[in-house]
Amino acid sequence: MAEILVLNGPNLNLLGRREPHIYGATTLDDLERSLSHHAPSDVTLQFFQTNHEGEMVERIQRLLDQPVSGIVINPAAWTHTSVAIRDAIAAIKIPFVEVHISNVHTREPFRHQSYFSDLALAVIAGCGLQGYEFALKTLHQHLKDQ
Repeated sequence: MAEILVLNGPNLNLLGRREPHIYGATTLDDLERSLSHHAPSDVTLQFFQTNHEGEMVERIQRLLDQPVSGIVINPAAWTHTSVAIRDAIAAIKIPFVEVHISNVHTREPFRHQSYFSDLALAVIAGCGLQGYEFALKTLHQHLKDQ
């Protein structure tokens, strides 16, 4: 049984309310229910969202003692700013897929840089919330191939 942790960064708790023309009307709770429903039968999911960088670092560091099989992460704004989260992800050596709801490469130039992409198994951007499902499938297949 594979255990996958879905990590969501700042402002993703506002899904469904924040800029619905970019992020849609689905809430984070709705997304989590949908992912749980669509997860392969041999996968269990955990979810974590925070607006506090230190909390995200600490959640990732806990994986050293309580590992999971893989991670789906939407670092949100931290994609472009957080060396601390990058270092935590690099330290745990767990495969992960980076997800972005919008196509960050068609947005402001500062969003084009990711501190995570070079470490990621894959990067999925611009597919809306369906990108999480793609990330889950990609990670699941990678784990089966190992």
